[in-house]
This record gives sequence, C-alpha cells and structure tokens, in this order.
Amino acid sequence: MNTQISLIGAPTDIGAGMRGASMGPEALRVAHLTRTLESHGLQVQDRGNLTGPSNPWLPPANGYRHLDEVVAWNQSLHAAVYAELQLGRLPMVLGGDHCLGIGSISAVARHCRDTGKNLRVLWLDAHADFNTNSLTPSGNLHGMPVACLCGFGPEALIEIGGQVPAIHAKWVRQIGIRSVDQGEKRFVHEQGLEVFDMRFIDEMGMRATMEQALSGMDDNTHLHVSFDVDFLDPAIAPGVGTTVPGGPTYREAQLCMEMIADTGRMASMDVMELNPALDERNRTAEVAVDLIESLFGKSTLMRK
Repeated sequence: MNTQISLIGAPTDIGAGMRGASMGPEALRVAHLTRTLESHGLQVQDRGNLTGPSNPWLPPANGYRHLDEVVAWNQSLHAAVYAELQLGRLPMVLGGDHCLGIGSISAVARHCRDTGKNLRVLWLDAHADFNTNSLTPSGNLHGMPVACLCGFGPEALIEIGGQVPAIHAKWVRQIGIRSVDQGEKRFVHEQGLEVFDMRFIDEMGMRATMEQALSGMDDNTHLHVSFDVDFLDPAIAPGVGTTVPGGPTYREAQLCMEMIADTGRMASMDVMELNPALDERNRTAEVAVDLIESLFGKSTLMRK
C-alpha cells in the first residue's frame, strides 16, 4: 500500500438535506487524523481545504438542488484528486457530503484509464445513492453520486471525468445498505449493482461479505474506498445527517476495514458525511479516525 497520503478537505454540505457536513474535515483533523496515520509510518501531507460556492439553501430545480454549486465543487475536487494520483500519492478526501464522490471517483477512474488499472469501488454506506432527478424524493444530490458516476444524471456532472460513464456498475460493491427508495431499488436491480445489504451481512457475517466484495482483485487492481460515516450504526456514530438504525457494529466495521487493509490494494479513499453539528463531543470523528487507522493496518490481531 502507498505510504504517501494526501489529505484533501472538501468543506461543503451543498448536496445534503441538512447543514453541517461542511465542518467534517476540521472535525477529522481535531480527532488527530494526521498524527494517527503518521504513527503507522505513513507520510501525510495535509493539502488544506478546497474552496467553492457557499450553500444557498434553495429548493430543487428540475429535480436537483444546487446543481451549479455541486458541479463547481466536484470539478475542483476532481482536479485535486487527479493531481495527487499523478504524483503517485494516495488521496484521502475529507468530506463534506457524499455528492463529492462524483469528483473523487471520476478522477480515480481517469487515473485508472491512464495507467491501465482495473478499478474496484467499495461503497460503504447506509444508502445506495443511486437516485436520479426523476426518482429522488428530495432533489438532494448526495443521493445521486453512484448513478451519476454510472452515467445517469445531468450532463455537467456525468462528464466531469472526461468519459461517460466514468465507471461501470459492475466495478462497485456496496456494503451496509439499509435504506433505499422504492424507485431507486428497481433501478439498482436493473443496472446490476452488487449490493451487500444489512440482511446479507446479518445472515452471512461480515467476514464472508468482505471476502465476496474483495474477490477477483489482482495486482493490477486499484481499490477505492468511499466511506460514508452513516455506514456505521448510529449508536457508535451519531454525527451524521441521515442516521439509519441497524448498521454495522464497531467490531463488524473494524473487521471490514482490517480485511480491506489485508488486501494491500487500497489506493484512494473518501471519508464523507461526518456532521459535527449533530455529534456528541466529536465522538463520531474519533470513531471514523479509529476505523481509518485500521484501513492502514492497525490490527488487534494477536495470533502469530
């Protein structure tokens, strides 16, 4: 795994239905993200925060809220992530809401096209984020990034990576899903997304789930982890705008992260939807940093 990490703050809640995710990057820094990663021998450069339009807090137009602003943020994030990958570094995006996955993952996909790598995206989330403007109940673009990446969305967003679609649904593994809108559910099935929902995890266990989600990768695979903090059960991670009960426990989440770390293939990641305004004394940020640490090889393993 790459030991040169670049932190890219994207402080916006432009795609969300609730304000506050714009404070996520700072909360992760306050929870000692840099120091924690450096304690594992990683070289961390904090590139600071990107800037972009402020949140106008308007109702949706044509089924999209704040489309122009979302495009602007994702274009600048695309450029920043792509630049780090070209430098041979591992970009870690500190969100911000999950609409930013469009800019981040389209940059990773572009880098994979440049280098002939196969892309695998692990989408750790309570939600499938596969809405379109005709399916969405809210118009909030943080419910649409996977659909946009797969080519279903407004032209300005689906074209950011220079190729439409930026990715194929078959490259994505969604884990922890437990809240999907009715129309979205049909669309997910039509497109053939591989979804390991909470019932699957309950029945099969996290180990079997992750073995399946990580299978088929090889030395030529670039693994991108998009970690929405609402993936976690709200009992351990209350600081998110869209809590859904019944998510992975602390131990299940640790196992998930440790098994990703074991592959040695993670080459880029996002940490999204942390909302300190809804948190208790930065507890959710601390849990997130703890889990990120496991992604980079902290292990509780005592056996030889």
